[in-house]
Amino acid sequence: MAITIRKITALDNSATAEMIRTILREFKIDKPGTVYTDPTTDELSILFEHPQSAYWLAEEDGLIVGGCGIYPTEGLPDGCVELVKLYTSASSRGKGIGKMLMEKSIESAQHFGYNEIYLESFPDLKRAIEMYEKAGFKKLAAPLGNSGHFACNVWMLLVL
Repeated sequence: MAITIRKITALDNSATAEMIRTILREFKIDKPGTVYTDPTTDELSILFEHPQSAYWLAEEDGLIVGGCGIYPTEGLPDGCVELVKLYTSASSRGKGIGKMLMEKSIESAQHFGYNEIYLESFPDLKRAIEMYEKAGFKKLAAPLGNSGHFACNVWMLLVL
């Protein structure tokens, strides 16, 4: 089992969107105000052409099994970027793939010169929140920026 971490391409859009929506259905967070209904989910490679952004995919045996990126979400403070769309498929969890993707995204943020990373999540995603906390993310009392994902109710920040 070899895991490859690589940047998203246009050829990955459909498979990546399907993986994300499958995971959101699994956790019963397939609702408005989430990535589930966000139109950019179907064309992530285009979204991540934005300067100072990156989206990384984890591939195992030719299948996309995870993804994570950073994006300079509108309304965030100067020097702050959002950690976005961290997902790993059910069959690939517990192998450290989410952590690898998160770390690659944090490296990208440092490469671009950001000094803070913000994220939004859900309390149902307990294992992800534990991983974020181990990486040094701290919970916030209110959201930052304007992601449009109004259904998210866990907000965290990592100072680099």
